Amino acid sequence: MSNVYDVKASELVKAAAMQLKEKIKKPGYIAYVKSGPNKERMPNDQDFWYMRSASILRQVYLNGPIGVSRLRTRYGSRKEHTVHRRHSQRAGGSIIRDAFQSLESANLIKNTKKGRVITPQGKSFLDKISKELETRQ
Repeated sequence: MSNVYDVKASELVKAAAMQLKEKIKKPGYIAYVKSGPNKERMPNDQDFWYMRSASILRQVYLNGPIGVSRLRTRYGSRKEHTVHRRHSQRAGGSIIRDAFQSLESANLIKNTKKGRVITPQGKSFLDKISKELETRQ
């Protein structure tokens, strides 16, 4: 029996993103916002929202309970300044918060007092995907 720990993270996130397209809805503003402080333009990938949601779901599976603040640090980056040296910046919380809300509406995670945790349906969802990836190899 394989689980999330046994497969490559990038392959798991790509496969989960393709299946999340059927479960969650992409907000309208995603096509017009930057994905992080080091970016100058919005993402070119049309599936960015689903990739980020799948990545957040994996992070909740591995590190839950987890909140928006810790994920802002996780998805943050170093911002390039013109005169000063680079400084670490946290990512915006809106994309993470909206991904949390859409994953909660799909019953893949739930909100507790300590933070978001994965539900049995969410754990089963990721374990099935990891099992499929393990059998393909």
